[in-house]
Amino acid sequence: MADNKKMVEAITPMDEDFAKWYTDVVKKAELVDYSGVRGCMIVRPYGTALWENIRSDLDARFKALGHENIMLPMFIPESLLQKEKDHVEGFAPEVAWVTHGGEEKLPERLCVRPTSETLFCDHYHDIIHSYRDLPKLYNQWCSVVRWEKTTRPFLRTTEFFWQEGHTMHETSQEAMEETERMLEVYADFCEQSLAIPVLKGRKTDKEKFAGAEATYTIEAMMHDGKALQSGTSHYFGDGFSRAFEIQFTGRDNTLQYPFQTSWGMSTRIIGAIIMTHGDDNGLVMPPAVAPTQLVVIPIAPHKPGVLDAAASLRDRLKSVVRVKMDDSDNSAGWKFAEHEMKGVPLRLELGPRDIENNQCVIVRRDNREKTVVSLDELETKLPELLKAVHDGLYQKALARRESMTYSAASMSELKELADNKPGFIKAMWCGALECETALKDQAGVTSRCMPFEQERIADTCVCCSKPAKHMVVWGKAY
Repeated sequence: MADNKKMVEAITPMDEDFAKWYTDVVKKAELVDYSGVRGCMIVRPYGTALWENIRSDLDARFKALGHENIMLPMFIPESLLQKEKDHVEGFAPEVAWVTHGGEEKLPERLCVRPTSETLFCDHYHDIIHSYRDLPKLYNQWCSVVRWEKTTRPFLRTTEFFWQEGHTMHETSQEAMEETERMLEVYADFCEQSLAIPVLKGRKTDKEKFAGAEATYTIEAMMHDGKALQSGTSHYFGDGFSRAFEIQFTGRDNTLQYPFQTSWGMSTRIIGAIIMTHGDDNGLVMPPAVAPTQLVVIPIAPHKPGVLDAAASLRDRLKSVVRVKMDDSDNSAGWKFAEHEMKGVPLRLELGPRDIENNQCVIVRRDNREKTVVSLDELETKLPELLKAVHDGLYQKALARRESMTYSAASMSELKELADNKPGFIKAMWCGALECETALKDQAGVTSRCMPFEQERIADTCVCCSKPAKHMVVWGKAY
């Protein structure tokens, strides 16, 4: 090993300090670096490659449903932002303002977009005139700025990257169908591509998006039992349409207001991947989005023919998996640790004896299971192993969530669970804001969602003992 190389640095065990473990992983796996701008991150090539794979997967799903990508300005005039009162009040504490252009003070402040509903509505006002112009199914990939007080890479940053879908529909029914359809897209993506099980449900009015009539969410449980809101879909009704005077001539030749939705998923989902699947050795990447799905490690590369055989194998497998070869002068042990830290799903070890026997050793990142595979069978075996890694990750995460989900029938029981049992708590709720606030103040939990699959834990509200209306999943969250 060259003198300037060093072994992989240790990662703080997650059971010792979960927050420090998380920071160690994102830094040492080279996902991000801190920037000179407060609360902003530099997403390094490995982290960018992961986001590009996430983006590509989601983008294909959106386009298959007829959505088109669009690019809007990053600045919003203050007068435009003020048109929807509830919306602007919801974002006011987080807005960054531009007040000068060069040395001249601007005649009107410009907001750096925290989200783009108002920009889309201003545009829709100009292009929607008839029912024939509907639906408008638009999506934007961009970054947004929210002036956060406390930041952590991917989970909460001043600037972050995301997609935001904004659609307009002829009827409320069509808009509601779109809202629910896009939530299903997010849920399917998380489960089928990221191996993350999610709860689907509706947010309470207290937790819904500013300006929305209804917000739907997918909630994932992290390794420490905390929830992470992983994607949201919002139904706006015709509130924004009326505020921005967006009207179209309907089929009956009368002027009508269109109905609107918006939905988004951000780089926060990378935090979900880290905290759902990671371990004390670093990342564990879901195969579908892993920048590298297979790393080829030549064993005894100084022996004649080993490097050539490994390179030939890498080139041959490029049509099957995302593959790279590590032919650096680091030791095999260093390479194993490095690629484990980066979460590469499969490792292929190839040495002189393997070449002689026309075989290799494949090691799974999720459980370190080793399999001897004939070199002639790799094109068939590798996809099977990648699927096995995905299924193993999903089942492990699901089992953890189920083992850390509890039920409470009284406030004392809920508080006891919240204090001593990290995870989700299912409890009944009467629907009153006062009770929801009391649960946060007294037990330190927030409503994560009212699941679509309702259960009857009890007949009365866990807080006030009045008749219950909904079963809610409560928990602590990022």
